[in-house]
Amino acid sequence: MAVGDIYRALHARSLKDREGFWLEQAAAIDWYRRPDRALDDNAPPFYRWFPGGELNTCHNALDRHVDAGHGDRLALIYDSPVTGTKRRYTYREFRDATAELAGAIAALGVGKGDRVIIYMPMIPEAAMAMLACARLGAVHSVVFGGFAAKELVSRIDDCAPKLVLAASCGIEPGRIVEYKPLLDQALELAKHKPAHCLILQRPQGPATMVDGRDLDWATFVPGKPHAACVPVQATDPLYILYTSGTTGQPKGVVRDNGGYCVALHWSMKNLYGIAPGEVWWTASDVGWVVGHSYIVYGPLIYGATSILYEGKPVGTPDAGAFWRVIAEHKAVALFTAPTAFRAIKKEDPEGKLLKQHDLSNFRTLFLAGERGDPPTIEWAQRLLGVPVIDHWWQTETGWVICGNFVGLELMPVKPGSTSVPAPGWDIQVLDAAGRPVPAGEIGAIVGKLPMPPGTFPTLWNADDRFRQAYLAEFPGYYKTGDAGFIDADGYVSVMTRVDDVINVAGHRLSTGQMEEVLASHDAVAECAVIGVADDLKGQVPLGFLVLKAGVERPHGEIVADVVRMVRERIGPVAFFKTAVVVGRLPKTRSGKILRGTMQKIADSQAYTTPATIDDPVVLGEIGEALKPAGYARK
Repeated sequence: MAVGDIYRALHARSLKDREGFWLEQAAAIDWYRRPDRALDDNAPPFYRWFPGGELNTCHNALDRHVDAGHGDRLALIYDSPVTGTKRRYTYREFRDATAELAGAIAALGVGKGDRVIIYMPMIPEAAMAMLACARLGAVHSVVFGGFAAKELVSRIDDCAPKLVLAASCGIEPGRIVEYKPLLDQALELAKHKPAHCLILQRPQGPATMVDGRDLDWATFVPGKPHAACVPVQATDPLYILYTSGTTGQPKGVVRDNGGYCVALHWSMKNLYGIAPGEVWWTASDVGWVVGHSYIVYGPLIYGATSILYEGKPVGTPDAGAFWRVIAEHKAVALFTAPTAFRAIKKEDPEGKLLKQHDLSNFRTLFLAGERGDPPTIEWAQRLLGVPVIDHWWQTETGWVICGNFVGLELMPVKPGSTSVPAPGWDIQVLDAAGRPVPAGEIGAIVGKLPMPPGTFPTLWNADDRFRQAYLAEFPGYYKTGDAGFIDADGYVSVMTRVDDVINVAGHRLSTGQMEEVLASHDAVAECAVIGVADDLKGQVPLGFLVLKAGVERPHGEIVADVVRMVRERIGPVAFFKTAVVVGRLPKTRSGKILRGTMQKIADSQAYTTPATIDDPVVLGEIGEALKPAGYARK
C-alpha cells in the first residue's frame, strides 16, 4: 500500500457515500436520540446535518467522560505567566464547576435558545461559561476580550442576549486592559439592553458595579444547584461567532451542535493524532474560532487534556515561553499561528532557549491562521525535529478544510502547501468565469456544496446575506475568499486572499508567492507584500521587511537583495522594485497581517483603524516608514 492510499480511500468514500461515512462517525458521540440520516438536503443551499438527532454538547465534553469512569483525568490546565497562576481541573471538577455556573445562569432566566454574550480573557471561567451555556441549550457568543465598545454594541444588538458574562479586566504583558468600562459604554449605546451582567472580578483590575444590573460572580454563583444537561436538536445553534464583514456590519457565523461534535471528535484523532488523556495545547484565544474548536470543545469532547494559556510567545517572559509550557505539561502537540513562530524566530533565531527544556514528549506542530511560509516551516522543523503541519480553515468552516491527517497516516510535507482536503470537502480552483483552472495555476479556491458537518449552515438572522456573501459568485460552491492552486498530487496551496491577488499590467500575481521569496532571506524574520496604485501598471508590489534580532547589515543592502531575489525566482513580470524595513507589522490579535489597511496607508487613502488590531500605534509607524519611499504622503 502506497503512502496516501488510506487517506485517498477515506476521502473518496466521504464524497461518494456521505450518509454512510458521517453516520459512522456520529456513532462516536453520545446521543439522546440517534439521527436516522446524516444530511438533510431538501432546501439547498441550506443544508442541515444529522436532522432528528438530539444531544447535548456539554454532556459530550464533560459528563460522559465522568460517567465512563474518567472523572479523575485532567480536563484543563490553566497556565498564566501574566499572573503567575497555574490551576488544574479534572473532568469531574470541571463538570461540577460548569454545572454550578449553569445553575446560576438558569437562575437569571436563561434557557434553551436564549443568547448569552461572553466577554472574557483567557481564564478557565471563560471555557466554563461557554460550556455552561451549551449545558442549558443557550447560544453563546464570545466577543474577544478588550474589543472596543462599538464592536460590542454591534454584536449585542444583532444577537440580543439575555445575559452578559464578563471579567473585570484582561492582562497583557506590562498593562491591564479594563473590560468593564468598555462593557458599560457598550450597554449605554446598545439598543438592546440585557437584563443582567455577571462579572468576574479579577484582583488586578476590580470593576465598579451597576446596581440592579451587575452581579458579582464570586458571591452569586457559589452554591447554586447544579443544572442538568438539556437535550437540543443536532441542528440547533450552539454558538454565534462574529467575523468582520465588508459592510462594517459583522457577520454572525452560526455553529450547530450535532455536526460540530461529530467533526471535532473525528479531527482530534485523525487530523491531530491525539489519544484520550494526552495533553494537547492550542495557543490561541477563546475569542477566535480556533479557541472555540480546539481549546474548549474539540479536546474535551475527545477526552484529551487541554492547556489554556494566558500569555504570549515572546515577552512572558521571553522567546522560550512556548518551550517551557510544552516541557512542563508534557504536551504532545501544539497548534498555533505561524506569526507566533515568526516572533520566536525574530527574537531567538538560533533557538538557543529551546536547549533549556525537555521536549521529548512533543511530536507534532500544527500551524494555521496565516499562510505558513516555507522558511518559517523549515526553521521550525530544523529546530524541533518533528513534522510541522500547515493546515487551512476559517471561522466559517469551524474546523479544517485542508490538512495532513497524521492520525490516519503522515503524508509527505510540502512546505508552503496546506496538504489535502478533509473528508467531505470537494475543493476546486476556478477562474473569474467559474471555470476550473489547470493544475498549478492560481485561481479562486472554492468548495462544492454541501460542505461537511461542523461548517456553518448560515449567518445569524441573515440567510440572504449568507447566500450573497458566500454562494452567489460561484453557484453550487462555497466561496472561501482565498486564492491558490492545486498541484498534480492534489495538494492545495493557499497563497493569499483573493483580494490580495494584485494585477500588474494585466498579470495576476500572488503576493504570497513574493512573500515566500522575501522570507527566505537570512536576515528577514517576517514580511508582507501589498499592491499599491501605479499610474502606468495599475498596481505594483511593495514589500515590508521585519529583520531578525541582531542583524547589523545596512538596510539598503538587504532591500537590494530581496529585489534581486524576486526578479530571479518570479521574474521581471512581478515588477518588484521597492521594499521598506519596519520594526513590526500591523496585525489582528489573532496574528493576521492587516494588508488592506497597509495598502490604504501606502496609497494615502482614508482608513478606519480595525477593531481587531493588536496595537494601533504601529499604523503610524508604517506611515512614517513609507514616506522616504514616496508613499503615505497625505
